Amino acid sequence: MEPESLGAEQGASLPGPADELGTLLGQDAALPKLSGGELESKSDLIDDKEFDIPQVDTPPTLESILNETDDEEESFVLEDPSLLNIDNIDTHSYDTSSLASSDSGDRTHSKRKKKLPDSFSLHGSVVRLSLLKGISAQIVSAADKVDAGLPTAIAASSLIAVGTSHGLALIFDPNQALRLCLGSTAVGAQYGAISALSINNDCSRLLCGFAKGQITMWDLASGKLLRSITDAHPPGTAILHIKFTDDPTLAICNDSGGSVFELSFKRVMGVRTCESRCLFSGSKGEVCCIEPLHAKTELRDHPITQYSLLAMASLTKILVIGLKPSLKVWMTFPYGRMDPSSVPLLAWHFVAAQNSVNPMLAFCRGDVVHFLLVKRDDSGAIHVTKQKQLHLHYDLINFTWINSRTVVLLDSVEKLHMIDRQTQEELETIEISEVQLVYNSSHFKSLATGGNVSQALALVGERACYQSISSCGGQIFYLGTKSVHVMMIRSWRERVDHLLKQDCLTEALALAWSFHEGKAKAVVGLSGDANKRKSVLADRMVEILFHYADRTLKKCPDQGKIQVMEQHFQDMVPVIVDYCLLLQRTDLLFSQMYDKLSENSVAKGVFLECLEPYILSDKLMGMTAQVMKDLLLHYQDKNLMEDMEACIVHMDITSLDIQQVVLLCWENHLYDAMIYVYNSGMNDFISPMEKLFKVIAPPLNAGKSLTDEKVVMGNKLLVYISCCLAGRAYPLGDIPEDLVPLVKNQVFEFLIRLHSAEASADEEVYPYVRTLLHFDTREFLNVLALTFEDFKNDKQAVEYQQRIVDILLKVMVENSDFTPSQVGCLFTFLARQLAKPNNTLFVNRTLFDQVLEFLCSPDDDSRHSERQQVLLELLQAGGIVQFEENRLIPMAEKAEFYQICEFMYEREHLYDKIIDCYLRDPVRKELLLLSPNKAADLIATHFNDQIEGIIKNLQDQFLLFQFLRSLLDPREGINQDMLQISPCVTEQFIELLCHYNPDHVLETLQVLEFYRLEETIQITQKHLLHEASSYLLEKKGDIHGAFLVMLEQLRSKLLMLTCEIEESTELHLLKDIEDTLVKTIALCQRNSHSLNQQQREALWFPLLEAMMSPQKLSSSTVLCQYSEPLKSLTMQVLNNMAAFIALPSILQRILQVSSRGRENIVSIQDPVYGRGKLGEIQGLVLGMLDTFNYEQTLLETTTNLLNHDLHWSLCNLRASITRGLNPKQDYCCICLQQYKRRQEMADEIIVFSCGHLYHSLCLLSKECGIETKGQMRWTCYKCNSSNKGGKLSENFSELKKGNGASLAQTSSESLLDSQQIQAFDQLCRLYRGTSRLALLTELSRTHGGEKHGLLNVSQGDPALNSVFQNENFQLHLTPPPLTEE
Repeated sequence: MEPESLGAEQGASLPGPADELGTLLGQDAALPKLSGGELESKSDLIDDKEFDIPQVDTPPTLESILNETDDEEESFVLEDPSLLNIDNIDTHSYDTSSLASSDSGDRTHSKRKKKLPDSFSLHGSVVRLSLLKGISAQIVSAADKVDAGLPTAIAASSLIAVGTSHGLALIFDPNQALRLCLGSTAVGAQYGAISALSINNDCSRLLCGFAKGQITMWDLASGKLLRSITDAHPPGTAILHIKFTDDPTLAICNDSGGSVFELSFKRVMGVRTCESRCLFSGSKGEVCCIEPLHAKTELRDHPITQYSLLAMASLTKILVIGLKPSLKVWMTFPYGRMDPSSVPLLAWHFVAAQNSVNPMLAFCRGDVVHFLLVKRDDSGAIHVTKQKQLHLHYDLINFTWINSRTVVLLDSVEKLHMIDRQTQEELETIEISEVQLVYNSSHFKSLATGGNVSQALALVGERACYQSISSCGGQIFYLGTKSVHVMMIRSWRERVDHLLKQDCLTEALALAWSFHEGKAKAVVGLSGDANKRKSVLADRMVEILFHYADRTLKKCPDQGKIQVMEQHFQDMVPVIVDYCLLLQRTDLLFSQMYDKLSENSVAKGVFLECLEPYILSDKLMGMTAQVMKDLLLHYQDKNLMEDMEACIVHMDITSLDIQQVVLLCWENHLYDAMIYVYNSGMNDFISPMEKLFKVIAPPLNAGKSLTDEKVVMGNKLLVYISCCLAGRAYPLGDIPEDLVPLVKNQVFEFLIRLHSAEASADEEVYPYVRTLLHFDTREFLNVLALTFEDFKNDKQAVEYQQRIVDILLKVMVENSDFTPSQVGCLFTFLARQLAKPNNTLFVNRTLFDQVLEFLCSPDDDSRHSERQQVLLELLQAGGIVQFEENRLIPMAEKAEFYQICEFMYEREHLYDKIIDCYLRDPVRKELLLLSPNKAADLIATHFNDQIEGIIKNLQDQFLLFQFLRSLLDPREGINQDMLQISPCVTEQFIELLCHYNPDHVLETLQVLEFYRLEETIQITQKHLLHEASSYLLEKKGDIHGAFLVMLEQLRSKLLMLTCEIEESTELHLLKDIEDTLVKTIALCQRNSHSLNQQQREALWFPLLEAMMSPQKLSSSTVLCQYSEPLKSLTMQVLNNMAAFIALPSILQRILQVSSRGRENIVSIQDPVYGRGKLGEIQGLVLGMLDTFNYEQTLLETTTNLLNHDLHWSLCNLRASITRGLNPKQDYCCICLQQYKRRQEMADEIIVFSCGHLYHSLCLLSKECGIETKGQMRWTCYKCNSSNKGGKLSENFSELKKGNGASLAQTSSESLLDSQQIQAFDQLCRLYRGTSRLALLTELSRTHGGEKHGLLNVSQGDPALNSVFQNENFQLHLTPPPLTEE
């Protein structure tokens, strides 16, 4: 800061080298350097090194950098340009004075990005917007009393400065008191409105920029004018921006010409001066926004502050330059495609990122905000790295940092958006249209100086509000036309209280919890220490919870149904429980909160039920005895026994009356809960088993079946025993490790007791093992098997295993009340245990022999399959080592245990005996049932001579059908040549096929070979399969009979149309008629070429009559809706029969009255036609004529096209043949001598179209000449020899002969060589598809045939191979228009 001076009121602006440099940046001007004497004399005022700018040879100019193309090497290079979404466009397209090529600024056309997530409900009210009433009132008062005019600009620091339209600057202190009124209306009349303001860091100086270009500096302590600067920039341009830097002697200004100037303030011999240096001239592009980097006091020593960075935004690019120690460009960045009316915005802020604090520049123009992190490395170079972009769905007119994590955006419709930068979450939106924000449009248009600005800059200025918004210390000030508003972030306590005032207690608790967990955004007023933060928030949340509980009880509906009250508390009470448990305040929950809610019985019940999910998820393990007791009583009263049981097994019940809880559980059949209470409450694992055994043992010992409830008890008992032996707690968790061995021993000792505690005199030994074996032998043995797996190989475990095995054998083998399946399960279990490699069990082998005798007992036929299955499982489990194989197989065969025999035979690889067992086993399915296809293949391969006998033995007709289909249908894959089957077998298959699958008879007949036609026709007629019968009759040669079958089928379907039918079947019936007609027409077409004219008429005329007859029933209303489809089908018949019947004959048959004199000719006897109603058939006749005209037009057009193409092709061919030949050399390609060397008359010169030249005698010597019909045909020796490896095509020469230089043709007919043929092929390839010469050839070949030759496509017809049958052959001709009836 410069020292006080009372000697001069203002200083003159001294022109110097800097002015010339600023104006002529494109020239090689030297940077200004103060002289040594000047520096020496002023050493007490300024720092020499700071203001000494070193000499450079060719300094860089900012205009040249701005005008560089984007692909030139810049100091800032994007690693991934796609991240910033920059289009490759002309970056200078909007730096012109013409806007004809740009849009009008309407942003509705622009493409919007996706909206940010709506998260207002999560954050409450984050922002507080307040009216500064004192300042606002004094602004209005100044306008009225001293003619200050309307406010135009604002700057905020520890003081607030407001500029007015009449040139006054009003200075307010933090208490909104007017401290100074700087300037006068007289000066305002000369300078115009204040267009920009700036206060320096220590709030001692104020810079004012005016609409007519002047700049003034004021002392804010004394209110004195220190400088009035009039020549710092070109005259006639308004000041758009003026900014102090962190250096109090350096400021930056930006005028409406788009130029940027550096202002350096000095005092020389007590005189204040200002030196101006042009940083950027707006002659080639306007800068409309500047932003120097400001550092807070605590960051003044940051290494990057020594560069005095300045960000500038032109209409096309962003630049970051360093003013110190010398001018240097550190980064350039183009916008890409954007709306020309959008406002460029810049904003700096220091942020903590990557373990360091560095400045971040935010810039945008439109709806995408870019963030660039600026760092300085150890070498002193500055590096810029891009950060995550912010995509918006609105255009911005202001961007302000409120802190390092939060930004405030103002969109073009004056809505404020507060956004968390890191998560890009929108925290709140506020409408500020009431502020009536001041816009700087008049200054951007420079109206005070005549509006001498470019249209591009004026368009941007329409929404510019740079000078109306100022931020300081986390507050943002908004200048309105009659007011000043301030926006700030609410503290955490304010945000919570704001929700409480609105009676949003649930939202307040959620917000407070987000503060507690450190997940909230834009947090102000909380300690950084996590423990302190949580403590403060927990206390506040407890206060809210008490208030919430009081309001819950207070707002409970006093009247109405009990369901309404329950719903009220179900909505409210869980919130209290949730937050008490989240805060781990169970003391509060079960004391004060529970006492409060217990005042209402409904609230108390809801509270207790709310605890269930926390209990089940083990989040609430312990609770007071009173609450636990109330919980059990509540569930018992509401009969929620299953829920109560689920809760008990998760609770610590040591504080309850154990006996009372056990009794409660037993009475309500809560066996899981009872077991849990015994185990966890008293460490008693035996009593639950005793209680359960007492219930299920008596009915099992008496041979009675158990009820469903007792079955459930038995299953729970088995699971409980399994858990105890495995060391797991029942029904969940684990037994304490120190109790596991004790519990296992207790359970084993209990199971193997000789008698129960209260045994009667007639009780059998080992009652518990016996009961479990009777209940579920397999599962009990599985439990023991799992237990044996866990046993360690110590002495006690081995003794337990052997002892329980001995008991099992004693109980089951010595008693006859166990089924074979149960006995088998026991020995299967024993076999698995004995088969283990570390087995220590001993079982007497004679017991296995007894089991084998028992299972294979031939005297007992009951449970045959069960006994066989048990023995098979025993063998597969490893029990086979316990038996003698030579004894086992005979016993199995005797008992008819064929699966046992197969198992044994497979071990001995006796596969032939396995097949015998399979065939003898009555349980096994027949081969045909398993796979008819494979069975047929097997029989055809190995039992070909027994097929007919097998067929006779098959009684099941459907099985016989499947077998014959697999055997006889060639599509099934069996070779028919190897079969020796009589035709009657095939006919039997056809009859079965007609019965079981009639839809596939026709296609099967077409592939079958060995059947008799007469017998097969009778079969198909018997089953009324008309199409199959027609096919067989045609195959027999009875064409007329086949036709009559199809005709009768067609007539029957047409007859159905005359009846009233449902609408759903109409389309289906028409489809059937069309299909039958198509098949009938195909039958007639296939056979017409082999019939005479009379026989053809016998086919086609009845078909035509059949189709026309329904149309003549004019009285039938049913047929009206089918008239069009029937006419179309009739035309189809006429078009097809026209290829075989002469057209006059067809017309005569349609029109003539019944002709009785002719014999053997089918005629149409129609009373309607007999009465001469030609109108009835007008459509048919006109359709036939149209078809004839179309075909005639087609033929004439095709012939004309072919004749034209033939003429064109022959003309080009003639031109190719008659053109002159140009030899490549003047010597023979064989003898290599000049062609003039010989004077023999017999020697001729032969020139080929390929350019090679030969003597005729040389060609003859190489055998390249062939005499045909007295004419020599020559081939080029050189070309012919080069093609010896592939196909050789003769190169016919055009013979030129003569003496000396004269050459003459010797051939009377034109012959083509290879190159001429190639040229002709190129001509042909000019046309896609089939050659038109080929078409003409085809027409010529068929021209002499019959009249219908072109249209008749039949079997064996040579036309099948013609070009007309090519699938690529197309003639795109428009058919003649249809004649309206």
